[in-house]
Amino acid sequence: MLRLGRREFAPHERLIMAIVNRTPDSFYDRGATFRDEPALARVEQAVAEGAAIIDIGGVKAGPGEEVTAEEEARRTVDFVAEVRRRFPDVVISVDTWRHEVGEAVCEAGADLLNDAWGGVDPRLAEVAARYGAGLVCTHAGGAEPRTRPHRVTYDDVMADILDVTVGLAERAVALGVPRESVLIDPGHDFGKNTRHSLEATRRLDEMVATGWPVLVSLSNKDFVGETLDRPVKERVLGTLATTAVSAWLGAQVYRVHEVAETRQVLDMVSSIAGDREPAVARRGLA
Repeated sequence: MLRLGRREFAPHERLIMAIVNRTPDSFYDRGATFRDEPALARVEQAVAEGAAIIDIGGVKAGPGEEVTAEEEARRTVDFVAEVRRRFPDVVISVDTWRHEVGEAVCEAGADLLNDAWGGVDPRLAEVAARYGAGLVCTHAGGAEPRTRPHRVTYDDVMADILDVTVGLAERAVALGVPRESVLIDPGHDFGKNTRHSLEATRRLDEMVATGWPVLVSLSNKDFVGETLDRPVKERVLGTLATTAVSAWLGAQVYRVHEVAETRQVLDMVSSIAGDREPAVARRGLA
């Protein structure tokens, strides 16, 4: 059972984490939800389309203008509080690697800290433990935040992913983070080239076999673009194909931009797997 905030989710439930970037320079939406009202409208739409989790980020993942912890908090803390007020039952996640920001957003009502940079600030897990919040433990290949991989190599990329993410998860639980609120993430594109991310996808069942719930952040990423030779705005089909494979292999949470399309893919996989009844079943029965 996965427990996040007020919500509990069975192992067979495939959940959507909708991305809401509070940045003026995000790689995909180019600042479309930087201001409060468009961002709140995005949350409302995502919830209506089937997102169980809203992931709020105040710093884009890639290189760019420096964003201090104070500025990151300014972009996220009040917004978290407003989302909590308007949507009391939605799970609120914040994409941050900084413990100072983690503390502030947990005070404001966040349920989950999404540490995409692999424990680079070890105090973030301590914050999650103190507030009883969940934690996403990600493999980033030892990369520093907001850097791109350069000639990175692994003897066995999945072995490294398992060693790092399971180690971070066990450390978090030892610190007091609730075991049922910890997820692991292979970190597609983070500290990896395209072949590494493809292999991580192909072997995702090895992560699922650890027993920790697996989160994947696939949406419109460079490994999809390079695999199909498509620019950012033409990666949705590749993303959805990768989503279907990941769902079949057992991933539970999907961090995405396109909520409605992803919901259909996950529902279809769930029905094929026998975890969900068809919405309508008339064919051959009349």
